[in-house]
Amino acid sequence: MAGEPQTDCLFCKIVSGDIPATIVRESATTIAFRDINPQAPTHVLVIPKTHYPDAASLAAAEPQIAADVLTEAGAVAADEKIDSTGYRIIFNTGSGAGQTVFHAHAHVLGGRGLQWPPG
Repeated sequence: MAGEPQTDCLFCKIVSGDIPATIVRESATTIAFRDINPQAPTHVLVIPKTHYPDAASLAAAEPQIAADVLTEAGAVAADEKIDSTGYRIIFNTGSGAGQTVFHAHAHVLGGRGLQWPPG
C-alpha cells in the first residue's frame, strides 16, 4: 500500500537500514544518498521515507513531503557546492522514462556540463 514500507523495495530497505547506502543528508521525512551508478561527479538520490511508486503519486498524497524532497535536493546541491555552477533535479516516472526503482526519488546531478536535451 502506498505510504507504507514495501518488503520488496530497495529504497524502503535503505530507509530501514537493512541495505547500506552512503547517506549524505537525512531529515525527518527524507534520506539523501549517493547513487551507486553515478552519471555525473555529483549524483545523489533524495527519497521520501514513505513509499510511493513515483513523484506524481507522492505529490498527490503528501504534497508537503514532495516539497521536502525538493527542499532537500536544493540542500544537497549546496552541500556538494554545485548550487552556484548549476545542477539538475530529475524525477523519472515509469519504466519508459528510465525509472528502475519504483519508490519516488529525485536525482540531483551536477559537477559537469549537463546538455539539453539529455542524450
